[in-house]
Amino acid sequence: MFSHIMLGTDDIDASKSFYDATLGALGIPAGQIDPMGRATYAHSGGILILTKPINGEPACHANGGTVGFAASSPEAADAWHAAGLAAGGTAIENAPGVRNSPFGPLYLAYLRDPAGNKICAMHRVASKA
Repeated sequence: MFSHIMLGTDDIDASKSFYDATLGALGIPAGQIDPMGRATYAHSGGILILTKPINGEPACHANGGTVGFAASSPEAADAWHAAGLAAGGTAIENAPGVRNSPFGPLYLAYLRDPAGNKICAMHRVASKA
């Protein structure tokens, strides 16, 4: 459904270190710096770009917005969360765990990245029949 996600940051190095750690915990290679100075990540057809705002204004997070990353298991989501905390992220909402949703049970872990963006690792839990 999505071609790419772009997040603003005023500190590319801090954000790249954070995303290298969190996405690395999900098996995604470290980001590359492109000719425009943006950190880019590509994996399984998805692209994440970290950039300083083009308009020169300070970066800010989207209130109410969340970027979700697929985790292969609850353990992968936990590893993502731990890597994010160790790399300067902030734990938010409830501790990682299962939540019921209209889409069935989901294992969710939430963080704010160093620039304040709300991000999540999500694993779809198999429903017990």
